[in-house]
Amino acid sequence: MTEPLVLYAVTDRIATITLNRPEKRNALNPELVALLTEKLTMAAAAPEVKIIILKANGNTFSAGADLAYLQQLQHYTFEENVADSNNLKNLFTTIYFCPKVIIAQVEGHAIAGGCGLATVCDFIFSVPEAQYGYTEVKLGFVPAIVSCFLMRKTSETIAKQILLTGDLFSAEKALAYGLINFVTNKEDIDLTTRNFALNLCNTTSANALKVTKQLIGRTTNPGLLESLDLAVKINAEVRESEDFKKGITSFLNKQKLNW
Repeated sequence: MTEPLVLYAVTDRIATITLNRPEKRNALNPELVALLTEKLTMAAAAPEVKIIILKANGNTFSAGADLAYLQQLQHYTFEENVADSNNLKNLFTTIYFCPKVIIAQVEGHAIAGGCGLATVCDFIFSVPEAQYGYTEVKLGFVPAIVSCFLMRKTSETIAKQILLTGDLFSAEKALAYGLINFVTNKEDIDLTTRNFALNLCNTTSANALKVTKQLIGRTTNPGLLESLDLAVKINAEVRESEDFKKGITSFLNKQKLNW
């Protein structure tokens, strides 16, 4: 029997949502994106849930887009690319606008869309071995949707360094950049993250958490939805470019590409 791609459990008012595709390094594909959005929406509406922890099984938090999915993208129409980009936008906005606090527990590399998935959460606990990065430009792609959130978490200088180089960086650098909150040893991260969540459950008002999160979102990101709509369009347009097709082909064939 095949295990579900996303696991869901609730204990002590904490919902744990787990990416469960370790054999594919928890790479994102339409099914996984849809299931994650569904489980997050379920937890957001559940009266027995106060805090949400997002984590992943295996050695990688998420490696970004799935290889088979990247192959499919080469054959999508513009309208299909818009619809697909909207699905990713909906996942990230479900996290960002969720009325409950979401904590990412990152125990492995978080790359491209996987990096965006982690950094859009309210708090991020990371093991020191984890690497982060938005590698899209190296494939002829654009980190359009994730950039809308990244630009509001760090400075323009750092955002340009991260997005325009496409280089990977350590958890310590992610902490210095303001992208994550805590770096915790692997043997301690599960307990540390859970104790943090329990402390929020036991010492804060659920309504106050919700309203404060909404206040921060509305005051710091008044134009977020408009930016995301533009990002979706840019995503779809770039997927039709020759550079994107060349970059994806070289990536799938494991060929070094000299731009």
